[in-house]
Amino acid sequence: MSDVTSLLSAIDRRDPKAAEELLPLVYEELRKLAAQKMANEASGQTLQPAALVQEAWLRLVRAEDRGFQNRAHFFAAAAEAMRRILVENARRKQRLKHGGGQRRMDLSQVDVAAASDDETVLAVSEAIDKLASHDSLGAELIRLRFFAGLSNAEAGELLGLPERTAKRTWAYARAWLYEELKKTL
Repeated sequence: MSDVTSLLSAIDRRDPKAAEELLPLVYEELRKLAAQKMANEASGQTLQPAALVQEAWLRLVRAEDRGFQNRAHFFAAAAEAMRRILVENARRKQRLKHGGGQRRMDLSQVDVAAASDDETVLAVSEAIDKLASHDSLGAELIRLRFFAGLSNAEAGELLGLPERTAKRTWAYARAWLYEELKKTL
């Protein structure tokens, strides 16, 4: 019996030190397996191979029905755990709550509430009118931020919005306005 197989048996017997001894023996192979799995993933993946290995490892050693028969069975279970983690991660990212297909934009770089020239003021005003047709709350928040110079907290309070709602509304309205202004300016 190989060292890995004997340690797997010891883990089944609930030997507390067996998992600690096993990890160094299988880590490199698990990391290669994780890198292989992630090579097939779409670009923009935020999960790293080391994190995938760690998550899979935790699932494997904490599982109630660990009963690994041998080394091959262990690595097959590890591959399946990694697949499930990647699927769960992809599903989480696709949920509307997490942006569901929206592209990431650094909103801190977009500052519409700054002093602006006449052309910008007119463009912002027209864009706000367009926004008001489908998001009146967002349009009002931008009016208060851009034309009145209020902070997000002040504008949200004036509109009777909870802070989180004001932040979420501002983030959407600001991104929408940025995209609209890119077309005209």
